[in-house]
Amino acid sequence: MDARPEFDAYVGSDGVTLDTRDVALLRAIDDEGSLSSAAESLGRSYAHAQRRVVELEDAFGSLVERQRGGTDGGGSELTEAATELLATFERVQTSFEGVTEVAETVLSGTVVERDGELATVETDAGRVRALVPEGDGDVYLTLRADAVTLTDPADAPTPEHTSARNRFSGTVTSVETGERVARVTVDVGADDPVLALVTEDSRQRLALEPGRDVVVSFKATATRGVPVE
Repeated sequence: MDARPEFDAYVGSDGVTLDTRDVALLRAIDDEGSLSSAAESLGRSYAHAQRRVVELEDAFGSLVERQRGGTDGGGSELTEAATELLATFERVQTSFEGVTEVAETVLSGTVVERDGELATVETDAGRVRALVPEGDGDVYLTLRADAVTLTDPADAPTPEHTSARNRFSGTVTSVETGERVARVTVDVGADDPVLALVTEDSRQRLALEPGRDVVVSFKATATRGVPVE
């Protein structure tokens, strides 16, 4: 089992996900007062917008109340269920943004080999392959948390069967959970822990909690190095 990044905020039901594009459509309907005007304001076709509303309503229930004819020419407005759904999405998005902010690992080391822009850097955790455009001495390596994969030690692939050649055994030291995303810190023997972002589903599936042994892996192209000034 492994945990890979899947970090677009969304709300799901019955196999249908409400994402930022759908939220924009519902909010435009609320602002414009009709589905046709909403679609026009977003530069989308009316047929496609209407079809998407039907798909969302099949999964989430009645979202748009339609009125036909009358002295005002009819129109559309959001139902209470739609308002609650938008509020849920905002909570998920806020949780996502809070847990992912400034999620980056910094490692220090020394370049010991170089092949063009790719370098092998000796760190406290072991050797790391990274993109280091210049410099042959001490460097700082930065690694985005959403580029890190966490794997059960029993399921970790051998290096020749994965493009993520940087692999380290470690132990989970902390887990910060949101509604959809968790930020996990893993001690791999360096001065600072490695940060990883996983979905809440993946966190539960891997039973990620302090003390859990995992394998940390990431690609050389996801790791950037700059010389120490």
